[in-house]
Amino acid sequence: MGLLSLIGNILWIIFGGLWTAVEWLVAGVIMCITIIGIPFGLQAFKIGGFALLPFGREVRRDPSSAGKFILNVIWIIFGGLYIAITHILTGIFLAITIIGIPFAMQHFKLAGIAIAPFGTKIVDV
Repeated sequence: MGLLSLIGNILWIIFGGLWTAVEWLVAGVIMCITIIGIPFGLQAFKIGGFALLPFGREVRRDPSSAGKFILNVIWIIFGGLYIAITHILTGIFLAITIIGIPFAMQHFKLAGIAIAPFGTKIVDV
């Protein structure tokens, strides 16, 4: 992780990244309560880690399959839509200032992941 990524992640945590990561963590815990929800909970934990430290990492989409499509539809119904709305509203709020634009872009990226987490891969750059 480079110096700019480190500074970006520290500022991100201070200005809202921590509470969005907690949101993903709570969603993961709730989904892991049942055996059926464990795959959804594991995705939420993976994305929660990305939501905590997004700078210096990027998201890559794998080619979709029918199984991933079905899992993403179920995800949208049981929590993804609400998390995506949170990221969109936070991103709009942050985009008001010039300094907040990079953070807003991260929230918009996380909103896209919140809609379809299955088939995403988070890699270090």
